[in-house]
Amino acid sequence: MNYENLQVSCDSRIATLVVNRPQAMNALNQQTLAELNVAVEALDNDSSVDVIIITGAGEKAFIAGGDISVMPEFSLLDAHEFAKLGHAVMQRIEDCTKPVIAAINGFALGGGCELALSCDIRLAADTARFGQPEVALGIIPGFGGTQRLPRLIGKGLAMELILTGEMIDAEEACRIGLVNRVYPAAELLVKAHEMAAKIVSQGQYAVRLGKEAINNGMEMDLARANRYEAELFSRCFATEDQSEGMDAFLHKRPAKFKGC
Repeated sequence: MNYENLQVSCDSRIATLVVNRPQAMNALNQQTLAELNVAVEALDNDSSVDVIIITGAGEKAFIAGGDISVMPEFSLLDAHEFAKLGHAVMQRIEDCTKPVIAAINGFALGGGCELALSCDIRLAADTARFGQPEVALGIIPGFGGTQRLPRLIGKGLAMELILTGEMIDAEEACRIGLVNRVYPAAELLVKAHEMAAKIVSQGQYAVRLGKEAINNGMEMDLARANRYEAELFSRCFATEDQSEGMDAFLHKRPAKFKGC
């Protein structure tokens, strides 16, 4: 499928989705959000894809935020519809059955930071910058930032970032747990593909159940979440991947998983 504001490519069971509006610092307008919704759903349903990497075009920005140029004339209804669309896209990414890696190559501000938060793993270039600067515009984060950020880094740090609107660099983002790892900018996509390839090499049914267990279990109390984990754990024993993985381990050979 052709997109106006996205580039999608696939290689070795890894899909790379590039937000391609460099003239606008890859800012998210309604069309880009709608295209992201369609693209992520299509990749989730594509049996030739096991892992998705999301990044931004150019060297300056991952996604610089929501497209402010479309917002000044918003009515209350317009603003609510824009937020609902953003929430739907972020939830689509989070609910994708396949692991989604954010390769954050530059500014990840506002909606860009929120999109990164919806991904499963966040890798950053050493040149990346993060923030929720919406208060400087007289608004608050509208694509899930007030909810996902405190769940990831804790209430106090999320309050500080959202209420001051300050930016932080990649090293600080890594220190507080906002990103998993930081790499030199020139190595970011290589490292993202290396991690994706490592995930691809594993039993894919287990990978997807692992993501499901974490995401759904985080919304449960511990006792219920542990029962849920036990149920998903047991499902693995009805798969060829479990038989192959354990046989390979016991016979000291590489596993040859068939995948989903």
